Amino acid sequence: MGSSRLPISLTSITSQKRVQKANFAALLNVDLLRNLVFFFFLLRWTRKAVLQLKGRGIFGSVSDAYRSVRKTLYSLFLRSPGVRSKVQKSVTDSLAKLENKLIPRGPGVTYYLTLPKEGWSEKQVSAELEKLEQMEHTRWEDGLVSGAVYHGGHELLKLQSEAFNKFGVANPIHPDVFPGVRKMEAEVVAMVLSMFNAPQGAAGATTSGGTESILLACLSARQKAYHERGVTEPEMIVPETAHAAFRKAGQYFKIKVHLVDCPAPSYQVHIPSVARLVNSNTILLVSSAPNFPHGIIDDISALSRLALKRSLPLHVDCCLGSLMIPFLSRAGFPTEPFDFSLKGVTSISCDTHKYGFAPKGNSTILYRNATLRSYQYFVSPDWSGGVYPSPGIAGSRPGALIAGCWATLMSQGENGYVDACHKIVGTAKKIEAAVREHPVLSTDLSVIGKPLVSVVAFTSSTLNIYDIADGMSAKGWHLNALQNPPGIHVAATLPTVAAVDKLIEDLVAVVESEKDKERVRVAEGKGRKGPPGGDAAALYGVAGSLPDKSVVVQLAKGFLDTLYKA
Repeated sequence: MGSSRLPISLTSITSQKRVQKANFAALLNVDLLRNLVFFFFLLRWTRKAVLQLKGRGIFGSVSDAYRSVRKTLYSLFLRSPGVRSKVQKSVTDSLAKLENKLIPRGPGVTYYLTLPKEGWSEKQVSAELEKLEQMEHTRWEDGLVSGAVYHGGHELLKLQSEAFNKFGVANPIHPDVFPGVRKMEAEVVAMVLSMFNAPQGAAGATTSGGTESILLACLSARQKAYHERGVTEPEMIVPETAHAAFRKAGQYFKIKVHLVDCPAPSYQVHIPSVARLVNSNTILLVSSAPNFPHGIIDDISALSRLALKRSLPLHVDCCLGSLMIPFLSRAGFPTEPFDFSLKGVTSISCDTHKYGFAPKGNSTILYRNATLRSYQYFVSPDWSGGVYPSPGIAGSRPGALIAGCWATLMSQGENGYVDACHKIVGTAKKIEAAVREHPVLSTDLSVIGKPLVSVVAFTSSTLNIYDIADGMSAKGWHLNALQNPPGIHVAATLPTVAAVDKLIEDLVAVVESEKDKERVRVAEGKGRKGPPGGDAAALYGVAGSLPDKSVVVQLAKGFLDTLYKA
């Protein structure tokens, strides 16, 4: 059969058209892909802008933008050649001064940087331990320290030492090897749950301290939101006064933290601001009972209603409230709703090593149900070493600490905690009354908010409060300096009970001394405010005036480095 072929010229034209069509299709696909990427980029940032405006409002958003620009510009200023060298010299000098203060040198001070060739005798070790115990320090034994040491008495210390001796090698990761530790841990959790009015089916776990308890609460909320709602950009709403561990959780677990103001006069978290910030990415609402800076209990009833309305978890941080806050009413003091009796509360952190008087390294995280607790678990089913589950961040844990906590709770009992609450909160009330009513103190100091538990914070509108903090330090006291607003707080403990009259007496003397200095400065025409005198005035005075906190961060990191120098 014959066949006909297209002329070469026509074949060439057809091929060109096919190539043109292919090129056009490719360009069309590239344009389509580019437009889709741009559309999703625009959609993403439009959504972020809408959520920002909804949460912060126009004025709040403008204010946030202004602070961000101001911080950036100031940061660039600090990095300029002439300024950077001066700032670095100032930081270096400050750290050198800090190192001289924290690390003793000279005759009689020996640092052991390698193992001894031959092990020491028991007598040698005991003698060195005695020297270490007697190193110069702030006398917490005399009640001169705010918080820090939550001492239940020497008899309790002996009982805890006995528990340590019996369970010094115990590790709850092996419940079959140490069944007694497993039993004690379960009972500690059950006892603390009962104090916080937990419903049937509630669950919990022990942890190494308040920070781990808070981290686990945030982790549980994040995992719950991811598995149940598919949230991949989690956010939590946190009072500005809530513990810094929530900010740490945000950094560790990549959770965006919205900080909400706690305005005067109540210094409780501003509920309307919390409500405005709730969106589809919100995984957790946070409250304190009480907060660390001012000892204020947030309006947890209102937050509970909001949490129920928006179907969100609500965490209550009772680490500082510890085992004081459940017994306030029984000790005869006013209180506010804060626990699982509020239906919206889903988790609570409570430190048994504070006002529970357990050995340091004990805390609990409590949940309304076991499902919430399961979100904090870690399980590796395919590890070559076997199936590996752990309830929290740690793997191995000291069973001796659990035994010490159990022994403490059992020896104190409800009546013991009611009695301690009466003494400690009564002491805090006495300090509060002195600041509000003493003729010297009430003129220049004012209590921050309405504290109900063991912490009393105060500020001054007439004197430099950090000079007062330094004046108290000079008299041997170790109180907590605060910022935003500037202040001082006292966390009363059992040792404080015996020292409260001296505390008030010294505070009166320091305030009178600062007023005398002020009068002298005014008479000399130098103005009422003098230059920062001590460490607190220098650090917090500078920190409060800087829009960019990088210098403060440098100092803080230098402080942490100093802790490990020998």
